[in-house]
Order: sequence, then C-alpha cells, then structure tokens
Amino acid sequence: MTEGTTPTHEVRAVFTDETITVYQAYASRIADPALKAGTFVDPFKRTRMTWIKPSFLWMMYRCGWATKPDQERVLAIDITREGFEWALAHACLSHFDRKRFATEAEWRETLKSSPVRVQWDPERDLRLNPLPHRAIQIGLSGEAVDRYVEGWITAIRDVTPLAHDIHAALTAGDRPAAEALLPPERVYPLPAHLIDRVARH
Repeated sequence: MTEGTTPTHEVRAVFTDETITVYQAYASRIADPALKAGTFVDPFKRTRMTWIKPSFLWMMYRCGWATKPDQERVLAIDITREGFEWALAHACLSHFDRKRFATEAEWRETLKSSPVRVQWDPERDLRLNPLPHRAIQIGLSGEAVDRYVEGWITAIRDVTPLAHDIHAALTAGDRPAAEALLPPERVYPLPAHLIDRVARH
C-alpha cells in the first residue's frame, strides 16, 4: 500500500495474539519503580489522565527522542488486547463529531463521563515530520487507569536505548540502519464496532 492510499484513521502497532505494545515516556523517578514492579506504582498518579500510544514514532515526536524534561525514559508496555479493546469500547473522541452527536453539548456530556478519550494526531516519519494519516492516542482516567495498572499490563520494557540508537543512526545519516531498528508495526485488526466508535468520520 502506498503512503497516499493509507487509511487516515487506522491503528498500527506491534502486537501478538494476546498483547499489544503501547508507549509512554516518563522521568526516571516514575520509570524505575514501574520497571521493577512490572506495573505503575507510586509516584505514578492514578488520579491524572495517562496517555498510551501504539505508535513508536509518534512517541518519539512527543518526547524528542527521549530528551524532553520528564520524558527521558521511554517505556514499551505490553497490555492485553482484551484491555486495549475495552478501552476503545468505552472511549469518546476528544473532538466533537457532528456525525456521532446531535449537539456539542451532548458530546461534552459524553466526554465528561467517559473513562477513556481518543484523539488522532498526524503520524510521523523517521524525521518526525507529519504524515497524511493519523496515529491514535488513548487517554485513560478513572476506572480505565485502575484496569490498566491492575490488570492489563503484562510486561514493561525500557526502550530508551533503542530510541537513542535510532536517533544516533539518523544523525549519522544512516537512514537504512535507523529503519532496521524500528519496531515492526502493522495494522491492528480492530473489530468493526470499535472502528465505528473511534475512527473519525
């Protein structure tokens, strides 16, 4: 499929039959305890919305290749596909869609009561330039954060060295080496009812 024919709203990720990998970036004070515990623990705050991102390059764009303050450590978190799909099934788009809601007030009320938020931002290339298609970001709050921390997470890995290696290869002008290091993301087979719920029309 050429870049021009890539569907605008499509989930691409590293996944197995049981799990899907998402990314988050934190300071070491949060990353180290999480790696040791195998899930997020204090000083991670469950009361704050936490955003998970299946796109590695969008995470790199967000954290500046693990150089931005409080985002110096990039974690790859494997979560159950069941949990991931529960999140999308309970999500509300973060932007008003008149094809889904009769009024903006109705959308705001749904957004306020939903434990999960979904937004779509331009996917990024290796140079972190925006692409025509979108990457999904999933914001978890309330019940969704509890489910994430207590039940969905199966493994956490520190991929900060990977981020640095890819960036170093790019800086050295070796794009093939950088591309070879990228996580092998592919289209995630979302059920039709979830596509209808979270894809922007």
